[in-house]
Amino acid sequence: MREKKSVLGWVLTFAGEKKRDYLASAALAVLGSVCQLLPYLVMARVLTRLLAGDRDLIAYLRDCGLLALLWLARLGLHSLSTARSHAATFAVLAGIRKRGLEKLARMPLGDIQARGTGELKNILVERVDSMEPTLAHAIPEISGNAAAALATLLCLFLLDWRMALAALLPLPLGLVFFALMMRGYQENYQRASAATKVLNDTAVEYIGGIEVIKVFGKAKSSYEKFVTAARDCAESYIDWMRKSNFYFTFAMNVMPATLLTVLPIGGLLLRSGTLAPDRFVLLLILSLGLVPPIIGCMKFTDDLAKVGTIIGQVTDILTAPELPRPETDRAMPRDHSVELRNVRFGYGETEVLHGIDLTFREGTVNALVGPSGSGKSTIAKLIASFWDVGGGSITIGGADLRDLSAERCQSLIAYVSQESFLFDTTVRENIRMGRPSATDAEVERAARESGCYDFILGLENGFETRVGGGGGHLSGGERQRLSIARAMLKDAPIVLLDEATAYTDPENEAVIQESVARLVRGKTLIVIAHRLSTIVDADQIVLVNDGRVEAAGTQAELLQKSPLYRSMWRAHTASRDSAEGGHAHA
Repeated sequence: MREKKSVLGWVLTFAGEKKRDYLASAALAVLGSVCQLLPYLVMARVLTRLLAGDRDLIAYLRDCGLLALLWLARLGLHSLSTARSHAATFAVLAGIRKRGLEKLARMPLGDIQARGTGELKNILVERVDSMEPTLAHAIPEISGNAAAALATLLCLFLLDWRMALAALLPLPLGLVFFALMMRGYQENYQRASAATKVLNDTAVEYIGGIEVIKVFGKAKSSYEKFVTAARDCAESYIDWMRKSNFYFTFAMNVMPATLLTVLPIGGLLLRSGTLAPDRFVLLLILSLGLVPPIIGCMKFTDDLAKVGTIIGQVTDILTAPELPRPETDRAMPRDHSVELRNVRFGYGETEVLHGIDLTFREGTVNALVGPSGSGKSTIAKLIASFWDVGGGSITIGGADLRDLSAERCQSLIAYVSQESFLFDTTVRENIRMGRPSATDAEVERAARESGCYDFILGLENGFETRVGGGGGHLSGGERQRLSIARAMLKDAPIVLLDEATAYTDPENEAVIQESVARLVRGKTLIVIAHRLSTIVDADQIVLVNDGRVEAAGTQAELLQKSPLYRSMWRAHTASRDSAEGGHAHA
């Protein structure tokens, strides 16, 4: 259920124990506003003495010293206030990112993929970062300026209510133009935000696909798409600013113009004898300090609205549906067999699995085969608990996945996908992620057993070589071998291999097959493969077609009873023979 909180409520939630720093920052800012107001009173006293012909130089020096002390006090309190607010703000940004990443780990993988990595990165990195100046300065400056404006207004009314009203006359007119400036803010910001998202996604796509773009000669069209996105983004902001400039300029020039009303009205009151000259001077000086603090508060209106929008985007992530998993296990698996009973699943409104019934016995080798898009990978990811079934159930050792804690599910299953992802750290640490408590010796033993020890030693810094973002410094086959080493180190009783040899050449395929054989010894293995020759000895081969189980059995049984499998086998052997003939001819 979505938590109903204001923007301030969310900010304080993210701040945690640091929320006291925000309160301290506001209190220091209010004290600073007192030091900001008192100089006006001191200057008024100096002017009154001058008008009265007072020649006491020592008194004037004392007043100047007092002004210097008040200025230093104001400066010191402002520095302390902003320091405390910055400490709280950094805690807020850290809290947002921490909760955001924890949330992503609990969300269904399909929901994360639907949002796109560009959008999630933009929200949790760039947009969260953009809140820092506002959150760090808004609370102390709004608190201090609001206190200064209220104190100044109170002094004006206590001295002369007529002059106080005169000082306020330009304010309503300026506020009218300020309100006109804010018309359509939500629509304009949403348009600009959407254009920024398109630009970020286009940039990620352009940079990520630069190799394909160059190979297929699509540089011009792809670059034009990027340029169009950049132009649309820029124009969305330019149009917004163009609409606001006139109203903003008028408001910022009218509101501070208190002398336009205070001088003539004060002059009339002075002429009529209802206002003393020294009080007129004091009121004149105080009126100059009335509107600047109000403008100081108003300048955050736009920034606070942006923060509200960003917090809304963050909370959309934080309140998104999660995989329903208990904190503690409600059942315990009796073994490591896997069963699917009448499993249905769909992406959005489109159902892709239609009543799957399967049993993978403990300690057996099972293969999922079938045409592309038939649902093989979806079945594997449902078993890995990346999604929840739309109907039916999946059990491990008789225990429904929905009755097992997320930690229990993760400990039971090792998953190696066809898109093996490595983090931008060392080879050693990437393997160690399979079991963070593993020693260096255990990491190296897993590397040996997975057949990647020799190629690791051949890298520039061996096990301490950084692999680059996404493992970009390594080949596809090398990334897969490290992923298998990571899964081997995890030593989970159920192993899911999704196209484990997808990016390997024939020479390395044998190495990976040997390492996979060691990885799955005595475990329940479920493997997805397009190369049918790699799974001919499987205990069970499941043919999936159009989201349904068309046939299941051994290699010999499927060749005998399944026309689709026979045609897939003939196509595979023909392409293999052709490839081998080509290699021999070469």
